Amino acid sequence: VLASPDSHFILQYQPGDPDLSYSVPRQEKLTFEGVVVQRAECRPAVNESYMRLKRQQIEESSKPFRLSLQLDKAVTTNYKPVSNHQYNIEYERKKKEDGKRARADRQQVLDMLFSAFEKHQYYNIKDLVDITKQPVTYLKEILREIGIYNVKGTHKNTWELKPEYRHYQSEDKSE
Repeated sequence: VLASPDSHFILQYQPGDPDLSYSVPRQEKLTFEGVVVQRAECRPAVNESYMRLKRQQIEESSKPFRLSLQLDKAVTTNYKPVSNHQYNIEYERKKKEDGKRARADRQQVLDMLFSAFEKHQYYNIKDLVDITKQPVTYLKEILREIGIYNVKGTHKNTWELKPEYRHYQSEDKSE
């Protein structure tokens, strides 16, 4: 142990430590605490126990972290490949239940869109498709007539109603 004078030290004894010669019960852990008053340089006594300790340290440090083992037989607990996973099956079933999106009456779609835009000012196309259950191309065709597509800004890639279709515009001006 190398320490400068007036530095703090703690010496611990672990049960089964071969280097300490005094008698301590095996299940007990001893701790000495104190202040260094004199500096001393120590060298280990080169004896059998020291050489055993050094050999053990070298062997431990040279052990690889991972070991490879040769197996006698194939491991059969691994997962086998599945051609179609459960979530894919559920998605396909849901898709079949919904069926192809059929074009509804134009006025019906307009009513659904206006009621949606009463709740929120901005919608992306995916949300509007979910709300109206209409094909994307048909929905975009109607939206081009009644809405504005925002290309930039905070509401990028969203649709909003044209000013002439907004009934909430007058409320905003009065506030």
